Amino acid sequence: MVASRHAREVDPSITLTDDPLRTVRSLKQDDGADIWLCGGGDLAATLLPEIDRLVLKRHPVVFGSGVHLFGSAPYASRGFTPVAARSFTSGVVVEEYVAAAA
Repeated sequence: MVASRHAREVDPSITLTDDPLRTVRSLKQDDGADIWLCGGGDLAATLLPEIDRLVLKRHPVVFGSGVHLFGSAPYASRGFTPVAARSFTSGVVVEEYVAAAA
């Protein structure tokens, strides 16, 4: 699935959605593999109510002011509990979190 704010032509084998939250909620009702989000902070903020696991990869590099993990628009706060962390000799750290119980 590709989420887009604008109509565009995509390969017929790709599902295009302008409502990613509705699409993800629908996909979660079906049996199948996990859903993996790769996208910007605005998309992550839109999908935050449905995110049950975060896998964050941090690099020891600073890029100007940085990119907001969940975009710049307001969103409801949500807690996550750390479950794993791996450090690599490159300085990269991969951290995993699960959604905290409500």
